[in-house]
Amino acid sequence: MRETPRSQGTAGDAEPVLPQPRPGCALAHTTGASGSGSPHRSDGRPPQTPRGARYTDRHGGPGTTPPVPGPPTVHSPSAPRAPFPALRTPLTPLALIVLLALCTWQIAAHGPLRGYDERLGRAIAGSALPSPVAEFLADLGNTAVAVPVLAVALGWAAWCARRAEEPRWWLPPLAAAVAMAAVPALVVPFKALIDRPGPPGPLADETGFFPSGHAATAAVAYGAAALLLHPLLRPRLRRPLLVAVAVLNLAVAAGLVRRGYHWPLDTVASWCLSGLPLWTVLRIGRLSHGGP
Repeated sequence: MRETPRSQGTAGDAEPVLPQPRPGCALAHTTGASGSGSPHRSDGRPPQTPRGARYTDRHGGPGTTPPVPGPPTVHSPSAPRAPFPALRTPLTPLALIVLLALCTWQIAAHGPLRGYDERLGRAIAGSALPSPVAEFLADLGNTAVAVPVLAVALGWAAWCARRAEEPRWWLPPLAAAVAMAAVPALVVPFKALIDRPGPPGPLADETGFFPSGHAATAAVAYGAAALLLHPLLRPRLRRPLLVAVAVLNLAVAAGLVRRGYHWPLDTVASWCLSGLPLWTVLRIGRLSHGGP
């Protein structure tokens, strides 16, 4: 860029006239104060990296010469993930309802699935699993055991959310408590409607075994507790927690069938019923934390 000539002042003028940019020229190429001609410099030093020597990345990536169409998409590896990603889809409740309807229809209509279920139940009842161990596993589905575990998780989750000053800290614990209270309302009508006889064992003369109330209590209590504690744990502990809850529910079902308290499909139907309130707890928890 050319400089305009200095004004013809008197010899006593102490202030020189600063260079003025010519109209229509780019201001970025104005020469420095030292007159070296280096753009963007006032001290005459050369730029660190000449514009022509820059190496650009792929289009839109970091280091691309402007203008850049948009910021690069960067996924933080430390971003928390939601528990049970498969449960985020709205098709999950529909799949649970379809499976529950299939089990109910086969049990009520004395279908072939009921025959396979009873043969499997007798085989598990005669297995080598010790009766005291099976009794202990079955007792894990009692309300006297499962509900206090959920209560501790409710209190801990509410305290942590309150301490973090979350605006809706009370919503996930409340949803888990309502889900636990809804278990009898979901199980009792099915028991009265199907009125299935029990397997050979201490309760063989009674009816109303489909679905299992113990299995539903264990699934909702331990499952809701895991959903509440999942975001509070370290990332390396979250997956083991979910696996432990799944194994615990399988163990409760095995104990119930081994002791002759239920048929296998009784527990499967309970898991289908329990999946509906658990899915609701998961969705409410994500919404309370600002998730999609």
